[in-house]
Amino acid sequence: MDALTAESLLKELRAVDDERARRAADPDLAARVQALKAYQQRRFAATYADLLAHPRYQAATRFFLQELYGPDDFRQRDAQFARVIPTLTRLFPDEVVETVARLARLHALSERLDTRMAERLPGPELTPTAYAEAWRACGEPAARQQQIELTMAVGEALDRLTAKPLLRQSLRLMRGPAQLAGLGALQNFLESGFDTFRAMRGAREFLSTVRQREDALARGLFQADATTLGQLP
Repeated sequence: MDALTAESLLKELRAVDDERARRAADPDLAARVQALKAYQQRRFAATYADLLAHPRYQAATRFFLQELYGPDDFRQRDAQFARVIPTLTRLFPDEVVETVARLARLHALSERLDTRMAERLPGPELTPTAYAEAWRACGEPAARQQQIELTMAVGEALDRLTAKPLLRQSLRLMRGPAQLAGLGALQNFLESGFDTFRAMRGAREFLSTVRQREDALARGLFQADATTLGQLP
């Protein structure tokens, strides 16, 4: 990762901090953002109920649900991203850093879009109609497509990493140094992602399903498709 890319990612993480500062200064906006995040997690769970019930895919689906679509506060992990990126990791291999970089981009983009959508919600009580209307009012179809592409990139990167048998041992050996360096949340994400995707024994079908459904959902929401609206919780 070159210095220009590292600086770009740091700007994205600073932008997330700015989003949080705006929300902290506006409790009503903060409440709408949190309600939106919780709704989107319920939406993901409904869209992938079949995968959550599938023995092979349930762990990976839950990983996406908690790490990419969850309403949790990732402030600690973001701070660790900011520390890892400029130093280019003395602890983590380059291929792991690239995975972290993709996740950082995805998180920054998602936080910005969540704020923009929340600003267009009438209140914290979400309905399928209110969600769809806020989605269209927010707009930015190119950003929504990038959001899907980055989600796929994170999944594909985790899948590739599982093909490297020595990496899991390396991650295990890095656990202590990572904790001492204050990178525990990032270490936990990497270990969980690696173990989840390795247990799936190939992620192609899983990721293809997620891409198809997310593409269809975004397209349907922009087109105000009644069938898509009926699929929202």
